[in-house]
Amino acid sequence: MKSIIKVILGVTLLGGGFLLGTSWRTSDTTSGLPDKPIALIQKESKEDIAIRKGLNSNELATIKLFEKATTSVAFINTSNVKKDYWSNNITEIPRGTGSAFVWDKEGHIITNFHVINGADRAQVTLEDQTTWDASLVGIAPEKDLAVLKIDAPRKTLKPIPVGTSDDLLVGQSVYAIGNPFGFDQTLTTGVISALGREINGVDGSVIKEAIQTDAAINPGNSGGPLLDSRGKLIGVNTSIYSPSGAYAGIGFSIPVDAVSWVIPELIAHGKILRPTLGIEIAPPRYLQRLGYVGLLIMEVAEGSGAQKAGLEHTYRDRNGRIILGDIIVGIDSYKIKSRNDLRSALENYKPGDEVVLKLLRNNKVVETNLVLDEAK
Repeated sequence: MKSIIKVILGVTLLGGGFLLGTSWRTSDTTSGLPDKPIALIQKESKEDIAIRKGLNSNELATIKLFEKATTSVAFINTSNVKKDYWSNNITEIPRGTGSAFVWDKEGHIITNFHVINGADRAQVTLEDQTTWDASLVGIAPEKDLAVLKIDAPRKTLKPIPVGTSDDLLVGQSVYAIGNPFGFDQTLTTGVISALGREINGVDGSVIKEAIQTDAAINPGNSGGPLLDSRGKLIGVNTSIYSPSGAYAGIGFSIPVDAVSWVIPELIAHGKILRPTLGIEIAPPRYLQRLGYVGLLIMEVAEGSGAQKAGLEHTYRDRNGRIILGDIIVGIDSYKIKSRNDLRSALENYKPGDEVVLKLLRNNKVVETNLVLDEAK
């Protein structure tokens, strides 16, 4: 009887010890765990990966710029529609590709005029890979600019930040994003090689103050943005200088100061209707070297309001000396110190309005009345 009791007691003690040990291990392995389910591990961002890889600060800045800017860059496919004479069947023939960028939340897309010139249809692909049929809003062949419109949801449209171009410096870094040879989301980098270049527009007119860069610009880059190191738009890539048609170290962009006044005109009227003085203005660096403030008149257009008002242009005399023309310092009550000042002032007028120009002539301020022309 005693042996049976000993066996039962031993079995009881062993079972209790096993249960106690199991309970202790369970408590130990679950201690410190949250009451709620463990969240999934978040995927590393490209910036986090770059930091982990030990990239330098310049590389990190470029990566961040690209990640942000690409949300505003779009790509364009154009085509022509051909109708068969015998069967009346409609055939769509691919025409070409180009680059573009989002201007506002209303769906306005900016590109070069030559990208869509002659096309019957254009489709815009956004950064999220959604594709939209585009309608033509307005064109400015003389500036090689065009505005399209897509009916994409506002939440998918990321307007590009707009900078300025009258304060650019040769040597500063620039970044081009586009669709060269059909390879979308392509980033190229470089510097501003020169300022104040003249290039020929599609209609044969001269586009002045173009930005020259050594950032690679190839076929398909046309219409894409040129950005500064802050990721702000400073130009629209428009052409390359190359006998072969491929990158050769020289590319050109339309300065954003011109874009900023042309695009609102195209959106509102389909073409440029802004008033103009009928003059060509010298780059600001010319006057800065001489210590003057204002806008120096380089040329006066034949038959323009400026010519009728007697404005004087800059020229060389017989001895080769440069004789400065009039320097515009004011329009009515508006002070003029830069191109932006002039553009902002002219937004308050329409062609045919008469204004009072304040000019610095022979170091004296004079005033003259001028009837504004319609920009062509």
